[in-house]
Amino acid sequence: MSGTQTPPSTGDAPLPEADVPGASADELAFDVHELPGGAQAVLEAVLMVADEPIPAVRLATVLALPTEEVERLLDDLAAEYRGTGGGRPRGFELRRVGGGWRIYSAPAYADVVGRFVVDGQSARLTQAALETLAVIAYRQPVTRGQVSAVRGVNVDGVVRTLAARGLVAETGTEPSSGAVLYGTTGYFLERMGLRSLDDLPPLAPYLPEIDAFDGLDAAAGEHQ
Repeated sequence: MSGTQTPPSTGDAPLPEADVPGASADELAFDVHELPGGAQAVLEAVLMVADEPIPAVRLATVLALPTEEVERLLDDLAAEYRGTGGGRPRGFELRRVGGGWRIYSAPAYADVVGRFVVDGQSARLTQAALETLAVIAYRQPVTRGQVSAVRGVNVDGVVRTLAARGLVAETGTEPSSGAVLYGTTGYFLERMGLRSLDDLPPLAPYLPEIDAFDGLDAAAGEHQ
């Protein structure tokens, strides 16, 4: 039709986002500093619903803030909860555990919290399971045959229980025998309240060297 101009289409090229390198539309949809309580309150809200330690880099992504700023905010919150600077110590604390951050009840109130927890609500590990877990933690990667040799009893069932609870996992196979090697998991670190295996108490010197039990798996035919 003469005299009629078609308006330029905007669908052929995307509209420019805000001039922030690497930012997405979702990240620019809000500013955590403008929410009630600011960025620290937002961190608390996220950490309260976390069922595992959350790495600072993931929190930084959620809040659309630099990781360095989030690390500083987390350190400030942890100090605030401890009562640093004359504030009231809280009944909970913020810990860096297993490569991330999570809120826990404070150890000082463990006895009181223990009264609240119903007996049997969470199944406890047996003495055999605890001993097996200790051997794996201190001598990993290790096979079931090697753990059995250290403990003097068959541990196949116990290791399956520990694996089912997420405390240990397969980490590979032993080259000479093909036996499955086991090690502890990130969940183990979380439950023990450890940042890394380097934080384990110095118990290892009292355990025999696993090398002394090489060949046991091949003799037993352990290939599972």
